[in-house]
Formats: sequence, C-alpha cells, structure tokens
Amino acid sequence: MGKEKNPRRVAENEAMAVARMLRTSPQKLNLVAGMIRGKKVEKALADLTFSKRRIAGEVKKVLQSAIANAENNHGLDVDSLIVAEAWCGKNLVMKRGRPRARGRFGKIMKPFSEITIKVRQTGESA
Repeated sequence: MGKEKNPRRVAENEAMAVARMLRTSPQKLNLVAGMIRGKKVEKALADLTFSKRRIAGEVKKVLQSAIANAENNHGLDVDSLIVAEAWCGKNLVMKRGRPRARGRFGKIMKPFSEITIKVRQTGESA
C-alpha cells in the first residue's frame, strides 16, 4: 500500500537547486545567471567568488547546493559537472512610497526574485 514514488523532475545525469525570495530584481539576477550558464562548475564558482555584484554570493550558495545535491542525492561525479541551465523569475514586489511635492506620492517598488540552477554530468572528467 501507499503512494507511488514521484518521478524525477530532472534527468538521471542532472541535479538542481532553487533559491526563492532573493532581494534583487530579476533583470539584475539574470545578468549573474548568464555569467555562469554553460560553464564548468569550478569555473562558475570562481567567477561568482570574484564578481563585484552583490547578489553573486547568493547565487554561489545556490550553485554549491546544486553541486551537493548532485553528489549526495544522485551520486554524480563533481569533477565532470557543468551548469546546464540557470534561469530566474519574478517573486513578490514590496510596494513602498515616498511623499512628493504638491501632495503626490512617489511609488517605490522593491522586487524579489528567484533562481533555479541545474547542473549536468558530462561524459568526460576534468
């Protein structure tokens, strides 16, 4: 009895990690995600470590989580992993405001976003 096991959301040679509620706009986050797409994970980690962008540290945590998922949960070889996909999306937007001249109100939008990183094991080892 019991429920059947859910099918995997990724292929057998892939692993992924997601971070939600990152306090930056999706546009800025996509610039960092584009910086690591298609690279080997060691190179991507080095790029994120020395990036000047504030959100790069959070993206690095997500990439490290995806690598750990690949190694511990799916038994993949860490040395042959590449960043297969990295995409981001919108999350909630906090609406704040500031009083302006002549009784008006200036809207201040504080967007949140989320990122998903998928790593894939390639055939050759590094």
